[in-house]
Amino acid sequence: MTTVIWAIGLVLVVEGLVLALAPLRLEEMLRKFAELPIDTRRLIGLATTATGVALLWIFRLVSS
Repeated sequence: MTTVIWAIGLVLVVEGLVLALAPLRLEEMLRKFAELPIDTRRLIGLATTATGVALLWIFRLVSS
């Protein structure tokens, strides 16, 4: 449970930094992202999820 709380906290820190340091750039990126076809957005989401899972799996193997 502690790991989950750490993970959520890190996500909030990173997202908060993006909003605090580059709000206009984020707005521009969201506009461009909205222009992408839905299948492309879905593929980006799946690729991002797979990359995150792979990183966590590798980290767990290395830290054991």
